[in-house]
Amino acid sequence: MDFWQYEKEAMSKGYAAVCGCDEAGAGPLAGPVYAAAVILPFGENIPGLDDSKKLTEKKRETLFPMIQDLALAWSIAWIEAKEIDETDILSARMRAMQLAMDGLERKPDFALIDGNRDKGQSAAITTPHRCLVKGDSLSASIAAASILAKVSRDRFMVKMAEQYPNYRFDQHKGYGTKLHYELLRTYGPSPIHRRTFLKNL
Repeated sequence: MDFWQYEKEAMSKGYAAVCGCDEAGAGPLAGPVYAAAVILPFGENIPGLDDSKKLTEKKRETLFPMIQDLALAWSIAWIEAKEIDETDILSARMRAMQLAMDGLERKPDFALIDGNRDKGQSAAITTPHRCLVKGDSLSASIAAASILAKVSRDRFMVKMAEQYPNYRFDQHKGYGTKLHYELLRTYGPSPIHRRTFLKNL
């Protein structure tokens, strides 16, 4: 499989600055949803680059600075739990991705977006784009974005573990594990919990 196939297709249509965009943290009960956008030099070989979910935490941490160093431009954005509750997670994901693309120093003229959705009730992707299901396994640019988003979010949740030690955010990163549900039942929600995600407590 050619990891640059979709970038190549976009460039053959005349797009010069093609970015990959992905988000991390749509499903957790706590914390923000993060997104990243990355423009890589076309054809750049980053050893071990893959969908962030297929990599160990150690490998993601190794790739994180490599991607930042090699990228022509990169940007990370996030939407807090409070805004997720006030809108909806799909809108928050779209807004985070668009914010990440808007934050790129080099304006992308085309984006490869992970997933099959490009709009929610209150936010949409406005950069010209193509949605790719399992894009983080198909496109080098999306894979790079998936790593930046995932590592950034995980680091944030480790910081939150220091602020709210009762919830052990460093262990589950806000996802709905058995331990997390037990701690929620014991202590109730923290200020960074998504209230709309806690209906089955």
